[in-house]
Amino acid sequence: MQHETAEILAAIQAGDTPASDFAHLKLPDSYRAVTVHADEAEMFAGLASRDKDPRRSLHVEDVATPELGPGEAIVAVMASAINYNSVWTSIFEPVSTFSFLKRYGKVSELTRRHDLPYHVIGSDLAGVVLRTGPGVNKWKAGDEVVAHCLSVELEDAEGHDDTMLDPQQRIWGFETNFGGLAHLALVKANQLMPKPAHLTWEEAASPGLVNSTAYRQLVSKNGAAMKQGDVVLIWGASGGLGSYATQMALNGGAIPVCVVSSPDKAEICRAMGAELIIDRAAEGYRFWKNEDEQDPREWQRFGSKIRELTGGEDPDIVFEHPGRETFGASVYVAKRGGQIVTCASTSGFIHSYDNRYLWMNLKRIIGSHFANYREAWEANRLIDKGMIHPTLSKSYALEETGQAAYDVHKNLHQGKVGVLCLAPEEGLGVRDAAKRERLLPAINRFRNV
Repeated sequence: MQHETAEILAAIQAGDTPASDFAHLKLPDSYRAVTVHADEAEMFAGLASRDKDPRRSLHVEDVATPELGPGEAIVAVMASAINYNSVWTSIFEPVSTFSFLKRYGKVSELTRRHDLPYHVIGSDLAGVVLRTGPGVNKWKAGDEVVAHCLSVELEDAEGHDDTMLDPQQRIWGFETNFGGLAHLALVKANQLMPKPAHLTWEEAASPGLVNSTAYRQLVSKNGAAMKQGDVVLIWGASGGLGSYATQMALNGGAIPVCVVSSPDKAEICRAMGAELIIDRAAEGYRFWKNEDEQDPREWQRFGSKIRELTGGEDPDIVFEHPGRETFGASVYVAKRGGQIVTCASTSGFIHSYDNRYLWMNLKRIIGSHFANYREAWEANRLIDKGMIHPTLSKSYALEETGQAAYDVHKNLHQGKVGVLCLAPEEGLGVRDAAKRERLLPAINRFRNV
């Protein structure tokens, strides 16, 4: 670790370092980061997605510290987390992220910084602000923060009602450079939110992307606008995204029907408070007869199981993110006038369904992508209030990020997988021990499962 980086870490670890001291800490000329390389974008050509190995493509190396621009902040990253976009970046699907960086680099002289032959990835962080650029007033050096992953220019009128509609909206660390899987990160100041004081660095880093995504998809008026009593079918209900949807459904007075793939995952859902659970592996659902043809009889069998659990009710909302594998079934089982709200498509981006069940039963498909700043702030507030909890199951060292991404790619994980960046070990960063003690069983619900 470089001398400057060690001084930054020591100041953070002290816990009482004045803000003025952080402002005067020297930034290193380079820092440790997880990257992919542009000259390796074809390394997996000809392989099926399942055979592409993030451990081969993800590098941990020193990269140059970027220039700080107006409205931006440089953050010392104590911890980050793995998301599916980290996996997609590592296997160069559906396209190489270098196409995103090249396009972003053409926006302005300042954004040209992002168009590099390497991409520092990662869309979550918890850490401490070290520097702010001109025009930043809300945040200062020494602030303990988490970051959401919406990077937006806000120069177009379309973005001022909902920033997710801005034509220059991007996902930080996926469609921009200088992401969170690193010792330092470059973010826009309007990505920053207060770190919940009762959480460790790795716990605080883990909800950001998925918690905000679930909030918009399920709770926000821009998504399903869930209300009390709604029956909500949640695919992958114990996973990185679904575990937050399950908590939000329960917290909001809805009735989650949790779809999982093993008894262990079913037990996690029960521990969160869910009662209606479908183990799809035990039930043996096969929604596809072959590569090209789905099986409506399996949709019907699945729908019957849901009604058996709910006392005859179909889902008001289907929380969709697997995509290709499940989408036909999701459209079929949603109630008349119900909603299928979709993002991610982790099993494939090309969806097919029988439109008769959508059109004749007045159902709606809603596309949902991450969250705007207000939605991300509200989702983080629920974490801070102890109403929604991190679902961190395991943390890796920065040098082991390839293995962490491999675990997510192969679905070997539960909840979220964290990555320690500057943090030398787990368990650091708690500022409100009394609050943590009250919430500890819920915070540790996913640990080592």
